[in-house]
Amino acid sequence: MISTSDFRNGLKIEYEGEPFVIVDFQHVKPGKGTAFVRTKFKNLKTGLVLERNFRSGDKFEIPDIEELEMQYLYADGDQYCMMDQQNYEQRYLSKDQLGDSRLFMKENCVVKILFYRGEPIGVDLPTFVELEIVKSEPGIKGDRASGATKQAELSTGATVLVPLFINEGDVIKIDTRTGQYIERVG
Repeated sequence: MISTSDFRNGLKIEYEGEPFVIVDFQHVKPGKGTAFVRTKFKNLKTGLVLERNFRSGDKFEIPDIEELEMQYLYADGDQYCMMDQQNYEQRYLSKDQLGDSRLFMKENCVVKILFYRGEPIGVDLPTFVELEIVKSEPGIKGDRASGATKQAELSTGATVLVPLFINEGDVIKIDTRTGQYIERVG
């Protein structure tokens, strides 16, 4: 059990049967009445952020959460084969379980996957990935307007906006938090 006196940013708690992570908290001791903790916390499954006040001393369960470092091996239809880096056990995750994170995962990349009661609920990708462009309209000579972009399809199936000078076969760096082009690598 976790008490409100143990609260800190990043602490994971179970509230109303759901896993949450504390984003912000403040212990409040009013001049009159009992002390309480003003808390802002985020649902790890849905991403919903809640703000609640808890009485000082309230207790919460520790959620059954496990974070595993896993390597993406290959895709088989809508299933993605992932290998646990600790015991080399292979596990298949569906397209829905990985969400949009799968669009930035190339074979052999290592990601952290958050499991709640044995089910995957979140994927933590590396901040930057380098992916090859497989489909893009060619840039026209002289069309170098500052800031102009075009769509390009990456080897993983993701579509991103890139500058006009980027061509098919180029390798680019992508920020996985925003899905935006950073620079051309090769």
